[in-house]
Amino acid sequence: MSNDMEDACLCKASLQPTGILSLASSGLSPVRLEVPLTREQRVSPGADRPGGGTSHPSVSSQGCHHPSPEQAAFGIWNRQLSGGSSSRRVLDTSSSTTSHRSSSARTVLVRVWVSPVHPARQGTGHSPGGSAGDPYQSAIEALGNYPQKKFYNVSKLGGAKYDTLPYSIRVLFESSVRNCDGFLVKETDAMNILDWKTKQNNVEVPFCPARVVLQDFTGIPAMVDFAAMREAVRNAGGDPVKVNPACPTDLTVDHSLQIDFSKCAIQNAPNPGGGDSQKALAKLSPLRAQPRKLPCRGQTGCKGPCDSSRGPAQPAAQIENTPLLCPFHLRPVPEPETVLKNQEMEFGRNRERLQFFKWSSKVFRNISIIPPETGMAHQVNLEYLSRVVFEVKDFLYPDSLVGTDSHTTMVNGLGILGWGVGGIEAEAVMLGMPLSLPLPEVVGCELTGTASPLATSIDIVLSITKHLRQADVAGKFVEFFGSGVAQLSVADRTTIANMCPEYGAVLSFFPVDNVTLKHLRHAGFDKAKLEVMEAYLKAVKLFRNGESSSREPEYSQVVQISLSSIIPYVSGPKRSQDRVAVTNMKSDFQACLNEKSGVKGFQIAAEKQNDTVPVQYEGNEYKLSHGCIVIAAVISCTNNCNPSVMLAAGLLAKKAVEAGLVVKPYIRTSLSPGSGMVTHYLSSSGVLPYLSKLGFEVVGYGCSTCVGNTAPLPEAVRNAIKQGDIVACGVLSGTKNFEGRLCDCVRANYLASPPLVVAYAIAGTVRIDFETEPLGTGFNGKSIYLRDIWPTRRELHTVEEECVISSMFKELKEKMEKGNKRWNLLEAPESTLFPWDLKSTYIRCPSFFDKLAKEPVSPQPIENAHVLLYLGDGVTTDHISPAGSIARSSAAAKYLTNKGLTPREFNSYGARRGNDAVMTRGTFANIKLLNKFIGKPAPKTIHFPSGQTLDVFEAAELYQKEGIPVIILAGKKYGLGSSRDWAAKGPFLLGVKAVLAESYEKVHKSQLIGIGIAPLQFLPGENPSTLGLTGREQFSILFPPELSPGMTLDVKTSTGKGFSVIALFDNDLEITLYRYGGSLNFVARRFL
Repeated sequence: MSNDMEDACLCKASLQPTGILSLASSGLSPVRLEVPLTREQRVSPGADRPGGGTSHPSVSSQGCHHPSPEQAAFGIWNRQLSGGSSSRRVLDTSSSTTSHRSSSARTVLVRVWVSPVHPARQGTGHSPGGSAGDPYQSAIEALGNYPQKKFYNVSKLGGAKYDTLPYSIRVLFESSVRNCDGFLVKETDAMNILDWKTKQNNVEVPFCPARVVLQDFTGIPAMVDFAAMREAVRNAGGDPVKVNPACPTDLTVDHSLQIDFSKCAIQNAPNPGGGDSQKALAKLSPLRAQPRKLPCRGQTGCKGPCDSSRGPAQPAAQIENTPLLCPFHLRPVPEPETVLKNQEMEFGRNRERLQFFKWSSKVFRNISIIPPETGMAHQVNLEYLSRVVFEVKDFLYPDSLVGTDSHTTMVNGLGILGWGVGGIEAEAVMLGMPLSLPLPEVVGCELTGTASPLATSIDIVLSITKHLRQADVAGKFVEFFGSGVAQLSVADRTTIANMCPEYGAVLSFFPVDNVTLKHLRHAGFDKAKLEVMEAYLKAVKLFRNGESSSREPEYSQVVQISLSSIIPYVSGPKRSQDRVAVTNMKSDFQACLNEKSGVKGFQIAAEKQNDTVPVQYEGNEYKLSHGCIVIAAVISCTNNCNPSVMLAAGLLAKKAVEAGLVVKPYIRTSLSPGSGMVTHYLSSSGVLPYLSKLGFEVVGYGCSTCVGNTAPLPEAVRNAIKQGDIVACGVLSGTKNFEGRLCDCVRANYLASPPLVVAYAIAGTVRIDFETEPLGTGFNGKSIYLRDIWPTRRELHTVEEECVISSMFKELKEKMEKGNKRWNLLEAPESTLFPWDLKSTYIRCPSFFDKLAKEPVSPQPIENAHVLLYLGDGVTTDHISPAGSIARSSAAAKYLTNKGLTPREFNSYGARRGNDAVMTRGTFANIKLLNKFIGKPAPKTIHFPSGQTLDVFEAAELYQKEGIPVIILAGKKYGLGSSRDWAAKGPFLLGVKAVLAESYEKVHKSQLIGIGIAPLQFLPGENPSTLGLTGREQFSILFPPELSPGMTLDVKTSTGKGFSVIALFDNDLEITLYRYGGSLNFVARRFL
């Protein structure tokens, strides 16, 4: 594009009042522009994608609005930029119109990368940073051989103290310096971080992440809240157009996939629309699966599913972003029917949700929606969104983020500081509030030695998980160093970093080093950008060079792990922290059968432990016994980002098929890759057909089995399991294996590496000793052992070099830029306010803003509250928050039935997170919830005024009708796990006013405050038992007019007993949020 044309485009862009950039259709190519966004001394994403190219000149903005001290103190103010702020648009390059144009001319949407600029620095012509009011202006320097590049040289600013800081703390320090304005971030905050050695765990510090990443399970309630906030602001007399995300946000629609079809066969597929299922399926999408009947005819030995007779004028249907090749001819082949059919079902079943997302992409500024079938949020973040170093208007600073996906921490494997937060916190950050956190302890994890050839990255992950859990790293940062780190690829590092929520750490950080740069080169980063990146990271001492490092950082404590000691493990049968050496699997499962029911035991009588139950399936008889495998899933949430473990599974499958081994047909097998890139290297390496031969056929792209979206087991198998009270097993390569999560009749669930998932599927049971017992019988009756088909490290390395090449990353990025055909053709409303459909069972305006007021009220006392639930230790957010399929007997099912839906139309809780009525009814609906009032696992409680045993929702509903507040009693570690936003929102809508627990998972505690529930903690050494409480009493809690962090409150019971609890408010901000009824109401009132 010529300079004149660029100037014309920039001029036109500057006249767009909403920040939406459009070009009249005239043959022009789309361009990327940087647009300033008013925001308080915060520099956020605005650079081009890491693949290369140059930024266009920035467009200056007008009409800056300076915040008042009160507004700035909490990071929210009304932004005025020509009637609104700039935006990043959806990944949609289709021709369309928007609500901001009156013209009907055909236009092309242009992706915008926002360059937020502080009002005081606006219009100076300088790079971000360096205004007269900047206390750290003197620290801004030019970057060595790149004098046009500027940055804060925090290494000189911090001096000797900076050199001893852990790398992750250096990132926090840089952020505090760059964002220091005396309001949101003060000089004292920066100095506290610099004095980390003495201030850790003693002070709260603000953190301004560069961006936010959402996945759709948590993204849809966030966007529904934004839509509801617009409604509430309008009703209160404010301007709803002002309600927009302030922090750049990417939302990936990746959690709606369910496995309705597998092995190219219909598995009792639900009919989302009613009527004739085939006709309904035909209407769901303009793309249809092409029949795949003919074998490859170009070579007699070809086992691949290609049709060489297809001419160039008859292209095969291809799934978006998934370039499948025949491994024998390297020619495009038709997509597996299962993928296309599952995609059809996904778009049909979730049409309302997807239309809502499409509406959000049109009306909300500063948000990008990444359509379905592109990949998972964390995978897209790794492969496409991550920058490592931002460059905005020639100003450099580190990449950082927070995300609502529990796998957000994977980016720390790239040297990007990021961690998972709940939906409520993410929404606050999206609206401009800094994230407040205690200055964390940092545990140094020193890796030494070399791992066994049989040990995969999953084995390393589980070993590190065990060591760090024992080291008590909850609420701390973990940072890796030592000679062993250089032996780990970026894929290994991201896999290790991914598991940190399971051992309680906030994040696990791998500083950028030469291994990282090598990976980025293969991933398609521009060479010039990599050179600038390396120079910048070395200038601010964020680059680790193990060979010449003069001084290691000082850590709060050091945990040493020898990779040489790591052997293959699996994890289960009920908890991810219960590791079992593969060599001990058979004996350990036997012990589980003998143990009493609990965290590991199943309490099966000795005389029944060898029982078998016959089952007829597809004309053959099989026998099920304790330990039999019925679900085997290589799923998307942890290891599909790692070529070594995925290729190991594929190579093992190849050797198994060649040896004549098979998987029993009743076992529900599936392969859900993290992105099309994963399928690409599996296909290109020639292993995908072999996985498919064993039943591990690609079913789609997104979270499925791990979040409870597995296809139903065959009815005959379910009946046989129940008839014989069989302890059936699931084996999956994920991170979550809580009991009952995969299927209510699968009691034992093991986490394993992908090759072991395939191996156990072939064996058909976990009661096998791989060293002495064969997996099965191959050709000519020969016994085949695991050692016969296990791929060596040399084999894996060779295949990686040949298959995982930079062109694959480049192709993936190009396809992501083009978007998704189904998404581009999807119609959605364009009004400023969302047109709520009262009949909708997916999208519903929530009641969080019913009491929106301009001024806060003093905390009200909780008087004569009943206990809704009396819970024990280790209650996870999986127990609290709705997840998985909707049980037919649940309160949510009754609600949907009353709305006219049939059970096959229920969909999952995750898909209905935009409907607070469904989610509230699904709160505490987990079948494994152990309420001490009931005495056995069940989602039930007692309504004490009537004495009835009811569903939790029904009891809470009665209490609310009677005007009786409720509280929850709990033990230690209340709120472990993910899915945190509805673990707070759900209890709030049930009428819960406070939780009294012995201890909390910190993020969940913050979520409770963020929604308006008081987190109260028993005094040390006290709990309901020591206090003589039965939970049947009524409780009164008096809140003083002025709360202070950590103050003690008095509790009185209806029996005359009294005791004290600690109000777990860590700082004045949390108290302020509680006074306003939570962060959502606090933020909303800023727009009035």
